Amino acid sequence: MGFTEHMMRSDDVPASKIISDLAARLDGDRVSVGDLLAHLEGRALGLVLLILSLPICIPNIPGISTIFGLLLIGPAIQMILGAKSLWMPRFVKRWSFKGQHLRGALKACGAVLRKIEFLAKPRLHALTRRPAMVYAGIQTLVLALILILPMPGANIIPGVAIVLTGLGVLQRDGLFMLLSVPVAAGAVAWVYFGGKLALALFMASVEKLHRWWGVL
Repeated sequence: MGFTEHMMRSDDVPASKIISDLAARLDGDRVSVGDLLAHLEGRALGLVLLILSLPICIPNIPGISTIFGLLLIGPAIQMILGAKSLWMPRFVKRWSFKGQHLRGALKACGAVLRKIEFLAKPRLHALTRRPAMVYAGIQTLVLALILILPMPGANIIPGVAIVLTGLGVLQRDGLFMLLSVPVAAGAVAWVYFGGKLALALFMASVEKLHRWWGVL
């Protein structure tokens, strides 16, 4: 059985094992986004969210939060519209990562997921179906846009929120979907207050430079 067939028949296979298997299959010095998406084609939406958000929580690839934030826009829109397939622009598919870094990140993600995935189980099913999925899609879209921002410390909290959403969707666990809401709110608050602080510091620096220049 090929990897694609294995992934399509993976309902009884732990997500952690699927991610570890994916890491083993993505060989080569460079791995493009197109290669990654090709392996994810036809996969469960929850699994796609996990694979695109878990590496963000383990920041060992420079710039990964920005790139994966862009990649997460597609699944978010898919959730909002209830679409059956994942679309990505061609120029995005040409982006690539160092194969060693991406494989290392995926293996680390599999190890982390093994420790928490057993907690997810089918419950509160209404929160894993429409219209609740529309809200989850909007929330994921907002978090994806936050991940794109070049702001220190702005990737871990959104990443965790999307991981919770992914587990909730994959295991039809409404409790995990609920848990993602306060975490997502924390991410938005971090960006809001962090942005205000950064702006205040910038304006203070400009004012000091202006005074210094006036003294000269």
